[in-house]
Amino acid sequence: MAATRRPGRNHLFVPGPTNIPDRVMRAMMVQSEDHRSVDFPSLTKPLFEDTKKVFGSTEGTIFLFPASGTGIWESALTNTLARGDKVLTSRYGQFSHLWIDMAQRLGLDVIVQEEEWGTGAKPEKIEEALRADKNHEIKAVMVVHNETATGVTSNIGAVRKAIDAASHPAMLFVDGVSSIGSLPFYADEWKVDCAIAGSQKGLMLPAGLGVICVSQKALKAAEGQSGRNDRLARVYFDWEDHKKQNPSGYFPYTPPLPLLYGLREALACLFEEGLENVYHRHAVLGEATRQAVAAWGLKTCAKSPEWNSDTVTAILAPEGVDAAKIIKHAYVRYNLALGAGLSQVAGKVFRIGHVGDLNELSLLGAIAGAEMSLLDNGVNVTPGSGVAAASSYLRENPLSKS
Repeated sequence: MAATRRPGRNHLFVPGPTNIPDRVMRAMMVQSEDHRSVDFPSLTKPLFEDTKKVFGSTEGTIFLFPASGTGIWESALTNTLARGDKVLTSRYGQFSHLWIDMAQRLGLDVIVQEEEWGTGAKPEKIEEALRADKNHEIKAVMVVHNETATGVTSNIGAVRKAIDAASHPAMLFVDGVSSIGSLPFYADEWKVDCAIAGSQKGLMLPAGLGVICVSQKALKAAEGQSGRNDRLARVYFDWEDHKKQNPSGYFPYTPPLPLLYGLREALACLFEEGLENVYHRHAVLGEATRQAVAAWGLKTCAKSPEWNSDTVTAILAPEGVDAAKIIKHAYVRYNLALGAGLSQVAGKVFRIGHVGDLNELSLLGAIAGAEMSLLDNGVNVTPGSGVAAASSYLRENPLSKS
């Protein structure tokens, strides 16, 4: 008789959703309550302030939506832009592609800079396009900070410098879904006008809570859309409704109560560790994974070290090997969930997510499982090589800076 139960826990190493700390899961086990009660703001009002910290902001405004990151993309676009407005963006992976698709479907005029998958946004090309826009028709620059499909991180600070060098008034929108809460992010310093996050990545929560940090400039742009016949339609994602209710601790509709309690606890986890330590830990885990890949004799999808992501590593399968089979075998045989290749890299890469609530031994388990799946699928790697390389690096590089 076939086994009906897998012993042990599933080892989740996709780049989101991520592992949820036990204390966060316990915090979400709450009874329903009246979200209009006089006690409710004691939960919510601190969240609007504390959440800004993971965005690197003191000046921004936080909106919390029962939504995924995709919903928050729509929120950013529909509140600040009008039909036919020009936006400038780069396409270098599945998620940058999806944001472009959304903008086009909403009725925006999208100027796309095509980049090779495995690279990211090119600040010099963005500056050139903005300098050429003498009439300032481009209203926003959209950048995916961390492209999980390819394991690539773009330099948002350099993009901001490019916009400033061109003396262009375009807003800066950043998809930080797989970076915020894990990679250094400085919304105020980089003058990010809309920074987008989802609960299921660095915030270590289930999917379903979308978070956006909005600058004063973006709020003014949204106010300027009021009454325009060409404004983009919005109801559920209208910031104005939140602006009326949030200051007193309430929402314009029923909030996802367990996720709010979970967010409070997840933020406590991050702040207790210290955000700089969180960023350092992800950098160490990312490099340990890349050390394992090199020891296997394989290559990452990222074309050069400048693009390496510290939250996910996309690994190129050898020529003639279907990466999807490596992923399926790891899941069925070893109860290990690895990330699949998407779109242009489907069947060509498998991904190890190293984001969220992870430590050295967690990562080594994933590397060991991936290595066994590679061997089982006929990939010529030296048994134990990836684990040895990663563990050697981890022994020499503590996860905490303090």
